[in-house]
Parts: sequence; C-alpha cells; structure tokens
Amino acid sequence: MRVLSGIQPTGNLHLGNYLGAIRNWVRMQDEMAAGSECFFFLADMHSITIQEGREQRLSNVRDMTAALVACGIDPDRSVLFNQARVPAHAELCWLLCGTARIGWLNRMTQFKDKAGKNREGASVGLYVYPVLQAADVLLYQATHVPVGEDQKQHLELTRDVAIKFNTDFGVELFTLPDPIIPKQTARIMSLRDGSAKMSKSDPSDMSRINLTDDNDTIAQKVRKAKTDPEPLPSEAAGLEGRPEALNLIGIYATLTGSTPDSVCAQFAGQGFGAFKPALADLLVTQLSPIRERFIALRGDNAALDAILEKGAAKASAAAEPTLRAAYDAMGLMR
Repeated sequence: MRVLSGIQPTGNLHLGNYLGAIRNWVRMQDEMAAGSECFFFLADMHSITIQEGREQRLSNVRDMTAALVACGIDPDRSVLFNQARVPAHAELCWLLCGTARIGWLNRMTQFKDKAGKNREGASVGLYVYPVLQAADVLLYQATHVPVGEDQKQHLELTRDVAIKFNTDFGVELFTLPDPIIPKQTARIMSLRDGSAKMSKSDPSDMSRINLTDDNDTIAQKVRKAKTDPEPLPSEAAGLEGRPEALNLIGIYATLTGSTPDSVCAQFAGQGFGAFKPALADLLVTQLSPIRERFIALRGDNAALDAILEKGAAKASAAAEPTLRAAYDAMGLMR
C-alpha cells in the first residue's frame, strides 16, 4: 500500500486544514502497516497558477513544511517533499498531456469555479492542473489517495489517464489508484458564515483559526464567532437551519472524537455564553503544542530545507523507474 496526498503551500494552515486533512494524514502515517508508505508533498508547482513573488513562495513552502511537521508528520516515517525538487512531476505531466483529452478537462468543475467568468484570462496551468495532479499520483504508483468531495473528479480523471496510457502503449505501467475516504472527516466552516468553508483566502482573519494564532487570539475569535440567541438542543437534529451553531458543535465533536449528538447532550439547554468558553479552552489545549513546535521549527530555514531535500531524494528514487518506463513505452530516448 502506498498512500499519496498533497497540499498547496499558499499560506498558513488553519483549523479546517488540520481537522479536514492533516490530522488524517498523521493518523494514516501512524497506522501504516510494515512495508507500506506515505508520500506527502507540498504542491508548489501547482501554486504557480496563483501570482506570487519569489520570496513569498519560498516562505510559504517553509511555513507549510514547519506546520506539517508540527502537526505530527514525521519525515523519518513518511516521505515529505516539495514538487519542485522532483522534476519528474513536470516531465510526466508533459508526457501525460499527450494522453489526456480536452473533453475530459472541459468537464473539470474546479477549473470553472476558479476561473470564474474570465476563462479566457485564466492561465494554461490552471486548465491542465488536473493532468499534473494525475502525474503526481501515477508517478509513485500510488495505490490509495485520500480525497474529499471536491477531489473525487480529479481522481477519476487520473484513473482515466492511466487506463488510456496503458491501453494506447500496450503496457501495464500505471497503477489505478483507489480513493481513501477517511474514517473521521470534518468539514469545518467559516466562523463568520456557516455556509462557507473555512478558508485561508477569506479576507477576514476572524473567519478562521490559524494554527499560528496565540491563545488569546483563539479565544477572541471563538468569542466573536457568529451564532444565534437560541439555546443548544439535546440532539444535533435540533440544529437544522442553524449553520453557525452546527459548525461550532461539529468542531467540538471532532476535537474530542465524539459526535454532535453527544456534544448537544452535554450542553443541552445552555447558550453560547457557556459553550464558547469551553470550545475555546479545548482549542487552546490542542493547538498550543502545535503552535509552539511550529515557531521553533520555523526559525531554522536550514533544517526545513534539509527535511525537504531528504524527502525529495527518496521521492526521486521512487519516481525514476516509472518515469523511465513511460519514456520507453512512448519510444522516447532519454
């Protein structure tokens, strides 16, 4: 079993990233059977579809590396690297551009969402983004890829590309990856709008809890989080039509490994004046060790670069046989 997943280094991690993905990465790493591997990468080549300065991009990659290690990703047990240090990603992406079909890419809803009405002004990189994602996965013969609802379509395209390449060139080169639906998933919403996901791109910093926020800032954000005047019901079903309340209850349940029903039962009849301090205390308890480790790690660029170099060396070695076989299958001299 080989698990692969990536994240764009476009700013600090927030609570939604941690509870929705990173904590599951750590769990998979810790539960991985002998002989199996986890590959986790920083998708800095994907990030070029967003205009950023050189220094900002370098800083973002180091920030994200420090945050992942602080959250529990162990570079000695998992392969942690950034794409740009492994040129095989770009090489295989170009080879697969001969296999992927425009019709397939035209159906990708994420391009439509990100490009908006200005599709003609969007970068080519944004359009072929799914082909690079396919290369990311197929390069390592990944057997499993953790996916959320917004990534299922991309994994299906990856499988389509793999099948067509194998068929076109009469080889059994690429493994068809299966999705992993984590046992415990969390969809964390904005603290200001319970109908929108918590996002680092939201202009309001009060909409999210960053993993770098200090204890007072966390408490302040929870205290000012949008809610309603109604008391908490005894069951989660009573939160229907109350998205902000449901979000806070869901965060508490995810942090404690319980269920929204059990949290509602615990706080039934109480208002948010009682619930918010309890949630803030819980967040501080769980996030402060991560923040402290992040600060310690982030102060040492050389150590962070060494982690990425070590991971890239392992990733390059794992990628080379697949890339070489792809060139050979296509009759390209290398």
